[in-house]
Amino acid sequence: MATEKKSDGNSSENAMWGGRFASGPDAIMEEINASIDFDQKFYAQDIAGSRAHAAMLHEQGILSSADHAAIDAGLSTISLEIESGEFKFSRALEDIHMNIESRLAELIGPAAGRLHTARSRNDQVALDFRMWVRDQTDAAQVALRAFIKVLLAKAEAHADTVMPGFTHLQSAQPVTFGHHCLAYVEMMARDLSRFEDARERMNECPLGAAALAGTSFNIDRHATAKALGFREPTRNSLDSVADRDFALEFLSAASICATHLTRLAEEIVIWSTPQFGFVQLSDKFSTGSSIMPQKKNPDAAELVRGKGGRINGALIGLLTVMKGLPMTYSKDMQEDKEGVFDAADTLELCLSAMTGMVDDMTINAENMEAAAGSGFATATDLADWLVREVGIPFREAHHVTGRAVAMAESKGCELAELDLVDLQQLHEGITEAVFDVLTVQASVASRVSFGGTAPANVRSQVAAWRKRLD
Repeated sequence: MATEKKSDGNSSENAMWGGRFASGPDAIMEEINASIDFDQKFYAQDIAGSRAHAAMLHEQGILSSADHAAIDAGLSTISLEIESGEFKFSRALEDIHMNIESRLAELIGPAAGRLHTARSRNDQVALDFRMWVRDQTDAAQVALRAFIKVLLAKAEAHADTVMPGFTHLQSAQPVTFGHHCLAYVEMMARDLSRFEDARERMNECPLGAAALAGTSFNIDRHATAKALGFREPTRNSLDSVADRDFALEFLSAASICATHLTRLAEEIVIWSTPQFGFVQLSDKFSTGSSIMPQKKNPDAAELVRGKGGRINGALIGLLTVMKGLPMTYSKDMQEDKEGVFDAADTLELCLSAMTGMVDDMTINAENMEAAAGSGFATATDLADWLVREVGIPFREAHHVTGRAVAMAESKGCELAELDLVDLQQLHEGITEAVFDVLTVQASVASRVSFGGTAPANVRSQVAAWRKRLD
């Protein structure tokens, strides 16, 4: 007679699970299925949605006054427990919705089961996530406005500070540092408008779509939408639970914003080198070297530059999760949250760091001005002067200016240091007046076209932007 073989947990029949999953498939399923480790971030939104839903059920005569009062009081207690750290989250209950519902049942008994009337976890999570992303969208707008104000302050303070303008990272034409700051104001303002636009589209309430088809109960979706601060309810129950465009749009706007931040971060890294010496970061946003005592590293700027990759990765990750999903809800969509959480936190940190860095950094105006005059940066001004004052075609003026640059190179001097006689050898129409346009100050002052770098333009744009922000 055969004897029964007992398992000791290490036999070959359990070896396939291995490691922390030695107890078998149940442990693996719990690990892959549970979302409470991250979706507990939604507790405030989940409780707000439940309270609005309960109030609507009561108003519609679906929920008694006694049950509504018990549910509302229970949810208030749970909110306090979570905020105080007393609440015990359970992975066995999978997600924030079931954790709260289970605790509500412990507090008020069977009445807790009536809360889920006319809704599903599908529209519940769609609501919670949308409300959370809406809050992050609002926070991003606040942070962007603060950053824009710092950039405007720097632009106003340095409306006359001349620096090199670059193309291909080669000295091109003189600009002002104020004008350079305003370029980033334009970028950040577009980012601000993207978040504003995204918020408008996401401000529709999916609660009441239920699992996917709506409900047979006489609910008032407009009432819950209004109670939760939405413009209106969503119009299609299938799309309501399937949609994650609001998260994708948030990540898209965040990725573009982060990309803009990395561009400024890169410039700060370059500008703070001894070879440029345009700016100096304070110790608040720098670190030293463990071996080289002379070093002052722009680590905050470098980290902003690097963290842009995390935000871009979150966008690509969610696009990939959503790609090819059939209607309506699939468990794949549980993977929609962690990347968004990380991206929101990262963007907030990057905006705060960049705001502090720019506000705090010292501008070395003398170094900027010296660099602005190098590399024959006023060559275009010479060509423009030949067209305007001598009347020759621009192509001919370009040719004459090129010869002037070659002459200055051969003499080891700047254009403004050439003798008038030398310049007249290139074109007889050149007069002493040409030297009025060959300084970097004259160059930037002349760029008065709308959007140009002239100091007067910079001050005008600063005033206009402040008015728009207010």
